[in-house]
Amino acid sequence: MGRMIFVNLPTADLATADKFYEALGFTKNPAFSDENATSWIIDENIFVMSLQQEFFSSFLVNGDKPGLGSGQREALNALSSETRDGVDEFVANAQAGGGSIYRPADEPFPGMYQAAVQDPDGHVWEISWMSPEALQSMEAPEG
Repeated sequence: MGRMIFVNLPTADLATADKFYEALGFTKNPAFSDENATSWIIDENIFVMSLQQEFFSSFLVNGDKPGLGSGQREALNALSSETRDGVDEFVANAQAGGGSIYRPADEPFPGMYQAAVQDPDGHVWEISWMSPEALQSMEAPEG
């Protein structure tokens, strides 16, 4: 089995978070979902765990607390899109699921199109697409 990533995010309201992740087209994994947490499959080896704030706190040590509503960011969750239109679709789905635009779509350089949305708890999800030409120009030279 290859390496996997599990993004664990606290939520103030599990049902609201579930609506958001379902709108993004992620697949709910009922085997790891209950009244404390919902597991969402993003891709074969990428998952987001939406955890009730109290349950999330049970994993923290040293007096750490969930930062919901603090206005501080420790992470920006970034996903790639297979198409440029997929970026706009992701943003529209996020808004339909109760999220909001965090950073409007832009093209910071030719061949890269990106945007960022915020889920109902304030977690930021970036989405970006790169043209094959832009990806090729980023590849490290052999040698």
